[in-house]
Amino acid sequence: MSKTILITGAASGFGKIAAFKLAEKGHNVIATTQVYPQMSDLVREAAEKGIELTVDKLDVTNPRDIAYVLKKYDIDILISNAGIMEGGPIAEQPLELVRSMFDVNLFGALELAQGFIKKFVRQKKGKIVFTSSMGGLWTVPYVAAYCASKHALEAIAEGLKTELAPFNIKIATCNPGVFGTGFNDRGVDSIARWYDPSVNFTPASAFDGVADSLAHQLDPESMADVIVNVALDDQPNFRNVHPKETEDFVKQLQSDAWSVKS
Repeated sequence: MSKTILITGAASGFGKIAAFKLAEKGHNVIATTQVYPQMSDLVREAAEKGIELTVDKLDVTNPRDIAYVLKKYDIDILISNAGIMEGGPIAEQPLELVRSMFDVNLFGALELAQGFIKKFVRQKKGKIVFTSSMGGLWTVPYVAAYCASKHALEAIAEGLKTELAPFNIKIATCNPGVFGTGFNDRGVDSIARWYDPSVNFTPASAFDGVADSLAHQLDPESMADVIVNVALDDQPNFRNVHPKETEDFVKQLQSDAWSVKS
């Protein structure tokens, strides 16, 4: 049966790939972007590929955008995928950058979810899939603030899962490892916008090896497939870490955490 699915952050990366895949499967997809130029680009690319979907503007930090889509659309599934990453040492990172990540990754995601949840409660069904991160389950050095926003999202999702079960509303998270969507690269590049080794006490050598780690990113297609499958599965796992190697790595880190010294 065809579903109506709204996806945030669909201008690029997992969101765009998942939107196209779901539309190709015959679902009614509303692919949303933060700004109008992204909207135009997405409309054009979908037309070039012969894919039929609805494209709309939704900045999850803009209350007017949220009110607009809540009034305009009745959906079966929300894929909450919009997110940003600002890198840098948490001891020195400007707090406005930390706040901006929480505004998008947590508060924006929660405000939109709450709006659709009210509709889901009335119809006694619905599903929300949050794109979290492996960073929601452990803390990656020099992106600790981003990880904190995703740790918080994990807690929100888990709370919603339990609280909304009586209303037949399903909640799931998808936790990507390191994929080549450009998201990680932009997060690393963002450090240069404020970090100055002549001013900051964190040595430039702290970032040695970052370029090497980004040189081995995975094809995002398989992660988009996970998001699509979780969205369409009637009984998905709550947590969906991909690839398996990342899942195993996170589980080992969580186990080891009980014996780590200060």
